[in-house]
Amino acid sequence: MKNWSSKIVIGLVFLFLYLPIIVLIVFSFNDTKLNILFEGFTLKWYGTLAENRTLLEAFKNTLVVAIISTLISTVIGTIGAFGLSRYDFKGKKLINSLIYIPIVMPDIVIGISLLAVYTLMRLSLGMFTLILAHIAFSIPYVLVSVRSTLEGMNPYLEEASSDLGASALQTFFRVTLPTIAPGILSGAMLVFTLSMDDVVVSYFTAGPEAVTLPQYIYSMIKSGISPDVNALFSLMLLVTLIGLTVYSLILFKRRVKV
Repeated sequence: MKNWSSKIVIGLVFLFLYLPIIVLIVFSFNDTKLNILFEGFTLKWYGTLAENRTLLEAFKNTLVVAIISTLISTVIGTIGAFGLSRYDFKGKKLINSLIYIPIVMPDIVIGISLLAVYTLMRLSLGMFTLILAHIAFSIPYVLVSVRSTLEGMNPYLEEASSDLGASALQTFFRVTLPTIAPGILSGAMLVFTLSMDDVVVSYFTAGPEAVTLPQYIYSMIKSGISPDVNALFSLMLLVTLIGLTVYSLILFKRRVKV
């Protein structure tokens, strides 16, 4: 009885999580513009999507910001994780405590704070300020992820590499980096996702020429979200599923070889 009840609860949780996504995909093929009732199957919204320059421009801005901020924050966060994990210096405990502030701080506070800084620096809001803002709130996530991986790493691996004649650079690229790669990858994927769906921070730090996809969709809420947006999200979901499938196959092949 307990097994059945737990399965039912798990099933309801998954239904609650994935039913909105299924509805979104279904309505991307709806023949009517009103997302209320499904009145017929059509592919016209995917054609309309190709003609919606404003939507595609917002999607392009989102991708550019997410990719650039992810790359830069991953590099900075990884370097910071090495510094905090491998070296002792004055103020280390304070920095370890301050790292978590941007993570637990509400987005609206971060957005207003960054806007105040930009105003003091007399920076014009645009793609540059938007990317800086996303880098600022992304670094702590990467740093925490990589540092936890470094702390769980076997310290004797690097010592063995040095004893076998490898230089510090060779040890880093052949031993340390492959070992902590899962932590770096998980941190990068996390900040990429956070950047892609950020609304609040982008609202305060982006100018009128740097509208992102979440901002564009938020502006459509009062008038109603058009089905071509559903079509875009369906394509994004398809690309995500393909990427996850390829990644799972690569991991499966590696395990089989081992």
